Amino acid sequence: MDDKDRMILTLLEGDCRIEAENLADMVDLTKEEVQKRIAVLEEDGVIKKYMACIDWEKAGEGIVAAIIELKVSPERDFGYDKIAERISRHRQVRSLRLISGAYDLELLVVAKNIHEIARFVAEQIAPLEQVRETGTILIMKTYKENGLEFFERKTGERLPYTF
Repeated sequence: MDDKDRMILTLLEGDCRIEAENLADMVDLTKEEVQKRIAVLEEDGVIKKYMACIDWEKAGEGIVAAIIELKVSPERDFGYDKIAERISRHRQVRSLRLISGAYDLELLVVAKNIHEIARFVAEQIAPLEQVRETGTILIMKTYKENGLEFFERKTGERLPYTF
């Protein structure tokens, strides 16, 4: 991977729908070269997936999100990997990270309502042998997701600037 690949990845991360022609102009390559590089990055698993960032509140679909923190006992020879793999298979789990601090794992979980989240934690996560403790934090409102702001500024509105 070289600097051109990194530039392509950065641009795609900002807008995965950008056309190869425009990418080519931005990174000073031909359209065909950009398409070949993207194909290689996809085959190598560097580009995992192309996604849309949805404001479900604006779409009229009420979903509830929560951060679930877990203290877990790592498994001999596997550490946290096996339990993380098992937990990640649940459709409710949007992201799963190994973290430092008081807890070991952090899950971002979504459901239709708080009862589904409570049931998921109580029935699917807490009973797992390796899980020693859970902590649930409800997400009240999302202001920014994956670098995208979820609020709209009025035309001409500027952020305050101080020295």
